[in-house]
Amino acid sequence: MNLLLLAAVVPPIFLIVKTYQMDKIEPEPMGLIIKLFILGAVITIPAGIIESILEESVLSSVLSPKTILFQLISNFCIIALAEEGLKYLVLKKVTWKHPAFNYHFDAIVYSVTVSLGFAALENIMYVGTGGIQVALLRAVTAIPGHCIFSIFMGASYGTAKYYDSIGDAASSKKFRRLAVFLPVLLHGFYDFTATLQSNTASLVFFIFVIVMDIVAYRKIRRLSQEDHTVV
Repeated sequence: MNLLLLAAVVPPIFLIVKTYQMDKIEPEPMGLIIKLFILGAVITIPAGIIESILEESVLSSVLSPKTILFQLISNFCIIALAEEGLKYLVLKKVTWKHPAFNYHFDAIVYSVTVSLGFAALENIMYVGTGGIQVALLRAVTAIPGHCIFSIFMGASYGTAKYYDSIGDAASSKKFRRLAVFLPVLLHGFYDFTATLQSNTASLVFFIFVIVMDIVAYRKIRRLSQEDHTVV
């Protein structure tokens, strides 16, 4: 059990540490990071409740779970929206007015921490029932996936903070919306291709994961190197 627990929590914590180390100008307060991680984990509970109610009590009453339309609505409008929406709510509530949030890359660190806090507890639940094979599979798919979604969330969120600081409310609102829309789109596509039972969908899924890994890695490196103030 201890080995399974380590297999579940080490990958997300490793990615948080690597992201934290990329914040070269002004490392974020450890107390804030711990708070974001814990809250990210906590929201797995309401996310699960929301998803269960909407899928089992609402969507399945009007559509068969075997249909493509059911999978589209479930993955994009229920699962992805619930999870990424709750992550964003925690991110915005805790960090938007925090004095430590003064550089663009800070938003990446915050977003990654919330998302991987969520992924850590989710991983514990999956690995607890699926064993070490599930842990290994999720270490190279679901965990990096959550990290990738959060990089796009953080990039837009940091830009929104910049526009807010210069008094451009319209642009700030636009990028706050993108901070939710882009992760939902990526998350929904990830889940949708992962749940379809076909060789073509599996191929698309793994190509998508590889491409997103490359794109996200290049994006986070560039944002780290070109970090700038947002206040």
